Amino acid sequence: MLRIGIDIGGTFTDFCGWREGEGNEIVSLKVPSTPPAFEEGFRQGYEILLERLSPAPGEAAVVMHGTTVSTNAVIERKGPKIAFFVTAGYRDLLELQRMGVRNPLNIFESRTKSLVERKLVFEIEERLLRGGDVASPLNEEAVEVAVRQAVEADAEGYAVALLHSYSNPKHEEAVAGIIRRVVGEDADVSLSSEIWPRIGEYERAVVSVLNAFVRRRMNEYIGAIEDYVAERLPGSQLFVTRSNGGAMAAAEARRFPVHTLLSGPASGVTAVQYLGRAVGEHNILTMDMGGTSTDISLVSEGQVLTSTSAEVGEFPVVMPVTGIEAIGAGGGSLAVFDGGVLRVGPQSAGSYPGPACFGRGGTAPTLTDAYLLAGYLPEALLGGEMRLNRDAALRAMAPIAEALRTDALSAAEMCVAVASSNMVAGVLPYLARHGVDPEDLTLLVYGGAGAIHGPLLAAEIGVNRILVPTTPSVFCALGGLVSDLSHDFLETIHGVVVDGALISEKFAVFERQADEWLSRQAPPERLVSRKFERWAEMRYVGQSFQVDVRLPDAAVEERDIAAMHDAFHQEHERIYSHADRSAPVEFVDLRLRVRGAMSIPEPASARTAASGGAGKGARPMRFQGRSFPEAPVYQRSRLSPDQTLQGPAVIEQSDATIVVPPGFVARAGAFGTILMTRS
Repeated sequence: MLRIGIDIGGTFTDFCGWREGEGNEIVSLKVPSTPPAFEEGFRQGYEILLERLSPAPGEAAVVMHGTTVSTNAVIERKGPKIAFFVTAGYRDLLELQRMGVRNPLNIFESRTKSLVERKLVFEIEERLLRGGDVASPLNEEAVEVAVRQAVEADAEGYAVALLHSYSNPKHEEAVAGIIRRVVGEDADVSLSSEIWPRIGEYERAVVSVLNAFVRRRMNEYIGAIEDYVAERLPGSQLFVTRSNGGAMAAAEARRFPVHTLLSGPASGVTAVQYLGRAVGEHNILTMDMGGTSTDISLVSEGQVLTSTSAEVGEFPVVMPVTGIEAIGAGGGSLAVFDGGVLRVGPQSAGSYPGPACFGRGGTAPTLTDAYLLAGYLPEALLGGEMRLNRDAALRAMAPIAEALRTDALSAAEMCVAVASSNMVAGVLPYLARHGVDPEDLTLLVYGGAGAIHGPLLAAEIGVNRILVPTTPSVFCALGGLVSDLSHDFLETIHGVVVDGALISEKFAVFERQADEWLSRQAPPERLVSRKFERWAEMRYVGQSFQVDVRLPDAAVEERDIAAMHDAFHQEHERIYSHADRSAPVEFVDLRLRVRGAMSIPEPASARTAASGGAGKGARPMRFQGRSFPEAPVYQRSRLSPDQTLQGPAVIEQSDATIVVPPGFVARAGAFGTILMTRS
């Protein structure tokens, strides 16, 4: 059985492949992405990967696929017309939002424009009370009239979010039945109570609308990929990685694509956790820098940081997702001189035409062009397959240099410095919000440009240890390869009298639902284990926000409410340096996360260096205004175990370049990693 991880980014599509039962050898590769037809790049890389893996006759594959198709659809607002059904009196729910604006200091700021035209928002005569009791029955005739009006207005998708449906989904289910009766059984209907039954009307409504908005595109895309995978190796199964760091079957992803909005970046953090366990690093700041963006996250005491306040585009995603924050530019970010100020990003050259040095027709200067001119990049990428054009980079950088009244090489270094400043301005507040000292963290860098810019960022923010994995540029694909099947089950219990027995019973129901969910995802013989994580959103009575708390298994099983309260006090004190153990505590939500594990490779040990040494020569490099005419260059595959290198230096491999800044020492570490420490 083959296991394959695939991640599609804006610039490159990454692949990792492994054969079960044949050691820990992982085959990896990169191919250029092919927007907007991303499936073409998928097929091209998949064929190359299978050629290298040489599947035996009848051998099937488990394919874990991370994709940005749904994310791009939201950001670009490219989706079908959506009809939205709400409780009478709530027609402006999507317009009013939370009454605020994103940047209140900007007098020209306005609230986020809805994905649904106001004329396609239909009020439904019905009303449920907070506990789910019916105050006013559903007017089914009025619903049918509204559906026919939506059809006449050319609606192609339908979202439903009725008041208090998290407590009782019956009215939403009845509306869905009427839609399918009028439109047809294949109508695209998204119910908020089915996707994420949580208190919070606006956020729950947004989730249902987002699901309806991206469903058609994802259904077409995943359907095409699923057919191709099954046809190419009969018996293969496609899974799609999801925002919580796990994965789900393709059929589930086609039905609930909203769970894939952060799938690619979340897979990278899953790979960080996987590698961190192997090398004994438990407190990690992750940095995923690709062609268009840079994302950071935290792994604390071996656990991935979870967030319920993520955003995609301009919309909140309240489901528990891997806590990822975008902080800066990517390798393809454009450098522009704007109003006398040098800016890098957020606009990107993308995959095509890409940076000027790629030789695909791009003429604008990018961060990748700056890397090349500063000496960080070699003359060719992808093991020599992709030549870089230094002259084109010089021509692109010339206008920036002229505006700055300096030479092109100095201008390139200034572009790198501006990008670093943007990142510092995002990282330090992020760490402060989570109460983390940079000196306590190891920075794990990945993505196509992570190992270039990550070490430069570490020097700025005070991180003293940097870890570079064996294949940093395909790390998100590796995360897909090692992902578990995972799903979250939730129930709002705010306002209910809670004791230990009730909580234990609720989780027992969740566990039965989780077993049923796993049985729908994959044949039982493919699962090697399953485990549960029990969570609760809790707060002090009177607080307007809650804290996500991992409940001790023993406390739930023994129905020990005092131990659950104590877990909340400890987490509150960890985050805010304060806890009032005499204050009453209340539960808002209960949540169970199930993880079904399949066979994955163990991290591979470092290889023995080939004879002849790792040195490849030297080239000029620039760091913080200083020139180093003869900075050494090394070949990573030829490094000896525990070999140390003094910065400044560059370590090259076929799919990545690793920069060792001045003041850092790099060492070939366990499992093929590179560990840099501040000297």
